[in-house]
Amino acid sequence: MSTPNWHERPTVFECNGDRLIGIVTEPAHPIETGVVIIVGGPQYRAGSHRQFTLLARQLAEQGIASIRFDYRGMGDSEGAFRNFEAIDEDIRAAIETFMAHAPSIKQVVLWGLCDAASAALYYGHTDARVNGMVLLNPWVHTETGAARARLKHYYLSRLLSKAFWAKLISGKVRLGESIGDLKKSTQQAGGDNARCPAPVGDPRHGSPGYIERMRDGLKRFPGRVQIILSGNDLTAQEFIELTRNNKRWKSACADVKISQMLIAEANHTFSSSDWRRLVSEGTGKWINKEAAHNGKRNS
Repeated sequence: MSTPNWHERPTVFECNGDRLIGIVTEPAHPIETGVVIIVGGPQYRAGSHRQFTLLARQLAEQGIASIRFDYRGMGDSEGAFRNFEAIDEDIRAAIETFMAHAPSIKQVVLWGLCDAASAALYYGHTDARVNGMVLLNPWVHTETGAARARLKHYYLSRLLSKAFWAKLISGKVRLGESIGDLKKSTQQAGGDNARCPAPVGDPRHGSPGYIERMRDGLKRFPGRVQIILSGNDLTAQEFIELTRNNKRWKSACADVKISQMLIAEANHTFSSSDWRRLVSEGTGKWINKEAAHNGKRNS
């Protein structure tokens, strides 16, 4: 096995008196743009099926340094648990630590999956060191939006599936329950999917108006944005429906600074090696392309 051309080192840093744990992954000769991997909840710095660990190493192989960290109340970090709306200070502390450990880094890209993408949209425009964001399956959950996504991408696919009809004929489908679920989804789908809040109790659910605050953050962010979506994920489908049907979101996402990438068969966490490779390669190519453009503009 060949020796990797990158190295990893743990770091402990403070955020408002609490100690946070991070891992810096740095190639021998990194480009000037680094990546801050924000963890979505409930997760920690390794990620599902070591997703964030593998991403950091695959980016390093493309010449890109990164930090992945546990924000307060998550993983091995100290402090009270908080949701994605309350981690601006954690992200800022991680950026400062990252740039101190890797002094060749001049600017950073925020990388986030699900509600970590939402957190990036909250934070990105507040820090001039952030010149790009990579957002995977952004969390824009509402009861209305989820119901519309289920109707279009779950129930419709079932009705078109031979396996469903075979189960129905054989009596393996509980028809009454299915009809009840369909009726409930149809009723919930009638509202405004940018305004109808999700039920309280799940810490991922933002406070009222959080989706519009995300859109405001996207509009105010001056840098480039790459959105990566899974084709086999209701969270991604909910985001797609929002950006197609909500005029304000549709206008925001039509901006030339935003590019999109769809991985058709992927699930929410891109759990196969092929899907993870597509994500890491897509992220790396996008960052290197943006870095080259920045270099031309600054020359």
